Amino acid sequence: MARMRWMLGTAALTAVAVAATFLPRESAVPVPVGPAATPLGWTAQIEALAGEGVPGDRDGAATQARFSDPYALLALDDGSVLVADAGDSDRIRRLRTDGIVETVAGSSEGFVDGPAHQARFHTPSALARDAAGVVYVADTGNHAVRRIGLDGQVSTLAGGVRGFADGPAAQARFDAPMGVAVDAAGNVYVADTWNDRIRVIGVDGNVRTLAGDAGPAHVDGFAGAARFDTPVALEWDGHGALLVADFYNNAIRRVRMDGQVDTVVGAGSVINGPLGLARTHDDVLYVGDRAGRIVQVSPAGHQIALVGTGAVTRLARPSGVAVAADGSLRVADAAAGRLHRIVPLAPGEALAPALVGPAVDAPLPRSEGRWPLAPQDGWHEVVGTLGEVRGNFRGESRHHLHDGFDVRGDVGQTVLAIADGKIDTPLASWSVGGQAEGLSVGTLRYLHMRVGRDPRGQPFDERWQQLFDSEGTLERIRLRRGTRIHAGDPLGSINSHAHVHLSVGSSGFERNAALLGFTGFVDRVPPRITDVALLDDADQPLQRDAQGRVPVPRGGRGVQIVVEAWDQVDGNLPRRRLGLYAVGYQVLDAAGVALAGYEQPRWNIVFNRMPPQQAAVRVAYAPDSGVTVHGSAVTRFRYLASNTVRDGLMQQGRWRPDGLPPGEYVIRAHARDHSGNAAVGPSDLRVVVL
Repeated sequence: MARMRWMLGTAALTAVAVAATFLPRESAVPVPVGPAATPLGWTAQIEALAGEGVPGDRDGAATQARFSDPYALLALDDGSVLVADAGDSDRIRRLRTDGIVETVAGSSEGFVDGPAHQARFHTPSALARDAAGVVYVADTGNHAVRRIGLDGQVSTLAGGVRGFADGPAAQARFDAPMGVAVDAAGNVYVADTWNDRIRVIGVDGNVRTLAGDAGPAHVDGFAGAARFDTPVALEWDGHGALLVADFYNNAIRRVRMDGQVDTVVGAGSVINGPLGLARTHDDVLYVGDRAGRIVQVSPAGHQIALVGTGAVTRLARPSGVAVAADGSLRVADAAAGRLHRIVPLAPGEALAPALVGPAVDAPLPRSEGRWPLAPQDGWHEVVGTLGEVRGNFRGESRHHLHDGFDVRGDVGQTVLAIADGKIDTPLASWSVGGQAEGLSVGTLRYLHMRVGRDPRGQPFDERWQQLFDSEGTLERIRLRRGTRIHAGDPLGSINSHAHVHLSVGSSGFERNAALLGFTGFVDRVPPRITDVALLDDADQPLQRDAQGRVPVPRGGRGVQIVVEAWDQVDGNLPRRRLGLYAVGYQVLDAAGVALAGYEQPRWNIVFNRMPPQQAAVRVAYAPDSGVTVHGSAVTRFRYLASNTVRDGLMQQGRWRPDGLPPGEYVIRAHARDHSGNAAVGPSDLRVVVL
């Protein structure tokens, strides 16, 4: 019995002790509170941080500052941000916490050590800092890693001659390195991009290869057995290993310090061409990719796009990403010349409009009227304009909008650069052997040509690196970031498409290339309207009554206004139909007087720049547009004039006569080409509101 009482007493005391652990109590030792966990899948609000969106190297107030190619960022402890600004700037800039942009080092393109403001860089692409505050620069165009000391002196840490060689830093060689990172001991790690290797510059002054071997591929494994394909950026994970943005493999790779390589994010991921990496304190990774997105990767490998989702607009080319002390992001949109701050949207708040992409009035490349074919100062036939409806090879006639300016040429004819430029991406050429094979030189893109080679497949010069597969088939043309292209340089030879397609502006932000102004290009031919019609909810045309009027009910969702029209330019073949620049409409009463709000045409369709949305083609064009019959040489342009596609925006709309009294009205179509010629033809449609 006594034993039973002892056991019950002990149990009671234990229960009290356990219960006490759930009660609030004061602690004699304060419990340290670390940074909050990084939220996953948050809604991103994009805010302007610095840059006008106009290329340049202007210091000063953030809103008036100009960047040329702000490719990489480095967040500093005081809240300021260093920027590797390449392009025609070739400087290291800083955005201070007071909103002022200043130049820290560099003066113009070149390879000069010395005092910071007298030093010269060539296409700086990455920044890193050691424990003492010394900054390291991946100086891509100089094939070197540079150092900016605390005394403001710029020196060369290693490299300076293109090639591949390990050994003493002064004799080591790199090939267009784009990524750099520093460990706690001061060893500098380099993404040696065109050597497809990860290299180490040791504190002892020797360079060695940590992982990778000659020739691009995607192979995990140990040290020299592993393979990369165009590694462009480095970031440390939380366990002392390097994360690598393996661009052409579309992967995030991990390199341990013993040289073991594995793949963290691989094929089938949300990421499309990783450019920049940034990691949070709790191993959440942010990735900027060439599709204009910012993708969040959780420690477990889950991915979600925060920017470029449709709801949150895409950027032009977010190559630089950094995590600020408060957990928000700093992003360098290289192709837009802007820096952004990206923060989580507060609960209950609506997304605010974001100012993204290059400025709409940014200067165009200085082409001086050149054409992309010889003679560059003579007339050529134009066979396509911005905004035209295009189909695909699977029978879809409204697949996409044409984003450029097509100039007819003979198969095999040499395509020539229309302006000076610089290769600014790690993937300047694409689709070798395909119909859409093309080349990007700064803001200009040239398509439908055999890039960098003549009709026999021979490269024009050593800039055009040809890669072949194991069977000797050409699979890629590589151009190093920082490569200079000069006006008149041969770029390729026209393929079987028999024209060269010229686009100006970053993908998704293209502007009308007709603005470049081509010598001898004249358009005095007015566009022609051939039909005006109304469509119901099922995209079916409303029929006319016996008096030739189209009955329209006052209720319901309204109707869609369709204007069928096409254009020509001087010198083109009569059968050559081109798209319009602007399409709109007015509503008049039966006497021909414009109704209130319609005194001027509503120019809803204006192809001054490309809308970024793929769906815009079905918003701009009605069914039965495009080449609707296989083998036909005639394109039908049926514009949905009641929708809006202009200024990079897209919105569906309808004409709703519910506020009008019953009676007769006139819908008058308007159209014009880029030269300002007003359309002719049957432009009035009589309607009766019931």
